[in-house]
Amino acid sequence: MDRPSLLQDVQQRMTELLRASPAADIERNLKAMMAQTFQRMDLVTREEFDIQVDMVVRLRQRIEALEARLAEGADTGRSAQRQPD
Repeated sequence: MDRPSLLQDVQQRMTELLRASPAADIERNLKAMMAQTFQRMDLVTREEFDIQVDMVVRLRQRIEALEARLAEGADTGRSAQRQPD
């Protein structure tokens, strides 16, 4: 028996052994339990998280632009008050 077919044979036998053992049931139950726990934790997907991060970045940029305009307006107002009519 050559090496690749020997490894395939061992892998196939291990897979069959695991299917026939309680390990498959344990794995299925563990996955179900984890899925239930994650649902209760109210987690978000990576895509939803990335969307929120992008939105926060855009909002921060808008706030910085508005703050700059406000500061510019305040500076303009001060200079207008200093100049006599």
